[in-house]
Amino acid sequence: MKAILLSAGHGRRLLPMTAETPKCLLEIHGSSVVEWQIDHLLENGIDDITVVIGYGADKVEALLKHRYGQKQVRTLYNPFFDVTDNLATVWMARGEMTGDFVLLNGDTLFEPAVLCRLLDSPSRPITLARDHKPRYDSDDMKLQLDGDRLLGIGKDLESGNVDGESVGMLLFREQGGRLFTETVEQTMRSPVALKQWYLSVIDQLASQGHVWSQSIHGLEWGELDYPVDLDRAIKMVAGWLSDEEDSVLAV
Repeated sequence: MKAILLSAGHGRRLLPMTAETPKCLLEIHGSSVVEWQIDHLLENGIDDITVVIGYGADKVEALLKHRYGQKQVRTLYNPFFDVTDNLATVWMARGEMTGDFVLLNGDTLFEPAVLCRLLDSPSRPITLARDHKPRYDSDDMKLQLDGDRLLGIGKDLESGNVDGESVGMLLFREQGGRLFTETVEQTMRSPVALKQWYLSVIDQLASQGHVWSQSIHGLEWGELDYPVDLDRAIKMVAGWLSDEEDSVLAV
């Protein structure tokens, strides 16, 4: 099992905090976002990790090399990060998408149990981690489901057809990686692909019956897009740290 983190973006919606610092290097209780992600991957036994970088690449590489070394965590540079959306970032990493792997958005902060639940899901070609809530806003990546099978994904799904939201974490097994990379390759031949999300490819594969979902409801995670999201993440991580301290005291 390997993991690929998509951490090339600028994070403009978090300005001025990201004026000099990539979103993935924003610090939360002493560790950057990418460190929290990698540490939780390692905690789940995934130690073959590639981080796709772009904005502030030198700073990200320096931190990763200092903290983990080049053997444990590799980097891939997307030189087009400032003029493309994340489908192109995925395309840059297609050579890493062999065997079983987890694909993770670089701005998704999650407790280790989220990944554990996804890894324990039934063996299917592509499995997307999902959550649900009473109401969804325009920026949520919404899901339409038939049981656990994914029928469609997109921000523009009509409210009456929404059954959940994407966590920003997918698991590829068996032929899932091949199906995904072949479809990414084909999609990238279109000029509009430079402004597409990679989840548009997942939507296409879902319509063909290749994508399933795994609920992680009740577990803690958060997407970091706006300052209010960072405030929530700080509180969430504070809870994790408090739980760890309680566990140590109990021992």
